[in-house]
Amino acid sequence: MSELVTGEAVALELRPAKLPSRGLAVVLDLTLAVVVYIILSIGLFAATSSLDEAAQTAVTIAGFVLILVGAPIAVETLTHGRSLGKMACGLRVVRDDGGPIRFRHALVRGGIGVVEILMTFGVVACVASLVSARGRRLGDVFAGTLVVRERVPVAPAGFLPPPPPWLAGRFSGLDLSAVPDGLWLAVRQYLTRMHQLDPQVGRGMAERLAADLVARTGTPVPSDVQPAAYLAAVLQERQAREVRRTFANGPAAPGGPVGATPPYGAPRQSPAPAVPAVAPAYAPPASWTPGSGPAPQQAPVGHPVAAPPAPPATEAGPGRSTGFAPPA
Repeated sequence: MSELVTGEAVALELRPAKLPSRGLAVVLDLTLAVVVYIILSIGLFAATSSLDEAAQTAVTIAGFVLILVGAPIAVETLTHGRSLGKMACGLRVVRDDGGPIRFRHALVRGGIGVVEILMTFGVVACVASLVSARGRRLGDVFAGTLVVRERVPVAPAGFLPPPPPWLAGRFSGLDLSAVPDGLWLAVRQYLTRMHQLDPQVGRGMAERLAADLVARTGTPVPSDVQPAAYLAAVLQERQAREVRRTFANGPAAPGGPVGATPPYGAPRQSPAPAVPAVAPAYAPPASWTPGSGPAPQQAPVGHPVAAPPAPPATEAGPGRSTGFAPPA
């Protein structure tokens, strides 16, 4: 990994391309250029058959320079450092400061590449790349360029490393009302990418972010806490406050006061569905016995129940009542 510093003093972490990937890109570019040169040579030979030998030689040399030298320079200039072979391998030519190349950079690389790649079959370019700390050939050294990798493994995004356990709740009394959202976003992005940065670059960035938080909270960083751990602990405190604020007006927890919520992360218990009351089954009067008459029917809800009809009068007998009273 190469640390480059732009004109704005911004440290860039660029990954220089390895020799195998660069060699494969050069082979692809040369293969395509040779195929185009052969096709063009056949066409030029047919078109210049009526000319003398000197003219045919001049046209052949011009075609060679145009296809094998001019075409790569034009392609890298128009695509800002991406030839067809480099596109296939995920590479790009950039300046030493990380910016896109221009015509003069592509011209110097292409001109020196004729000597170290075409005339020496790539031996000089391979030796120079192996000797250079960033894998640069002579054309890159004189042009001030570098071939870097564009397709790099991407780490899973969104994971925030937790602070040390002994910092839990230590910054609960910190005033975070004056911290802007942009600073919170910068802290979160740093924590998610801190393991991908160079140690020195990451330490300096953590110190600057911690200083910005101190300037807005008014509380200095404890001397026994590292800046990265301080940022993680403060961000966790802010998230905990957001959670409490979000669920402050939630439903009451079982057995708790109104507005209380269960602990964060615990599943909520939904209230049991209301079951409509069922009217009790109708029971006939105790005085009614089976066989003495029709059973009384249950009246609709809200209406009085009619009394059962009296049993028909029968002859008097032992133990039976006729229901007739004789006159006095």
